[in-house]
Amino acid sequence: MLRKAEINDVKEIQKLLTHFANRGEMLSRSLSELYEAVRDFYVVEEEGKLLGTTALHIVWEDLAEIRSVAVAEDAGRKGIGTQLIEASLAEARELGLKRVFCLTYKPDFFARFGFRIVDKAELPHKVWGDCMKCVKFPDCDEIAMILDLQ
Repeated sequence: MLRKAEINDVKEIQKLLTHFANRGEMLSRSLSELYEAVRDFYVVEEEGKLLGTTALHIVWEDLAEIRSVAVAEDAGRKGIGTQLIEASLAEARELGLKRVFCLTYKPDFFARFGFRIVDKAELPHKVWGDCMKCVKFPDCDEIAMILDLQ
């Protein structure tokens, strides 16, 4: 079941994100950050188990980021990631956003939704606030992608 995240989901969201962060595949998020941003998150759960999550983080009046996309390894290849991205994009459109970007190691996945690769320099400097926390900064090897919604 796809739904907006609730406060009671935060510790499980962090556990899922930390699993992939420990492998260098995404940024880790503190509990404090997650509680502050819980309204940004969607989750997919089944029988009380969190199977996947993502967040739509608004950056500016016309721009948002899809971030923290994670699907439990034992739940892969079931369309959960697709559900999460589609929900985030639908919300972005409802809010009237013009563009959505992501930083990813899986460009083929995001290309299926119409995202295209862009040079990171095309993204506003405000985007890089979280990057300062990354162990890979300033040598980021993620791929920047953007989707025009209008």
